[in-house]
Amino acid sequence: MGAARRSREERAGERTGTRRPRWRRRAEERPDEILDAALAEFDERGFDATRVEDVAARAGISKAGVYLYFDSKEEILRGLVEREIAPVARRMRALAEAGGDDPVATLGAIVAAMMTLIENPRVFAVPRLVLSVSGRFPEIGVHYRKNVVEEGLAAFSALLAAGIEKGAFRPVDPTTAARAMIGPILIHAMWTHVLGGETGDAPPAERARAHVDLLMRGLRAQAA
Repeated sequence: MGAARRSREERAGERTGTRRPRWRRRAEERPDEILDAALAEFDERGFDATRVEDVAARAGISKAGVYLYFDSKEEILRGLVEREIAPVARRMRALAEAGGDDPVATLGAIVAAMMTLIENPRVFAVPRLVLSVSGRFPEIGVHYRKNVVEEGLAAFSALLAAGIEKGAFRPVDPTTAARAMIGPILIHAMWTHVLGGETGDAPPAERARAHVDLLMRGLRAQAA
């Protein structure tokens, strides 16, 4: 009797929008819920110690439900890369490609955005996971490199090439210069989120300005 009453209440709640049982969620929402649960579990337990059933329990679904969407923990981690980090790299590339008219200002904007993003522990949680497992699962490292690192390098390289063409930057190899630009930002992220180093009192915007200033001293075309 109680079960029947609950069922009627649940149906009524769904009609009125006052109740949405977890097991009646739309199927398209479940991958995100699984990824949210996995990120929390990986952060708390570590990748190796986390079991698929731990992720399932946190997401409120069965272990079989996880396997409907992801074949393995490694596939879940690739899903986190695609959701959390790859879109950021693609946005940076789009910004770089759209900002060729003023490459100096665009460069400053991208560096400032990156500096702000890496201050967020959630943003760096996925790269930290990738670093921890890529030695044992090199395909995850390759996936991250192709979908994140190479996107970022392409963004900076394209922007530098545009600046060289306009005469804003002196002639340099764009790819080599792009690596020199990204390297200190990644080292700062590792210093902060992996090695537990102090970031100092300077806000991200100030650190970005200092980084761009150093870059411009090496890149800016000299007056004839």
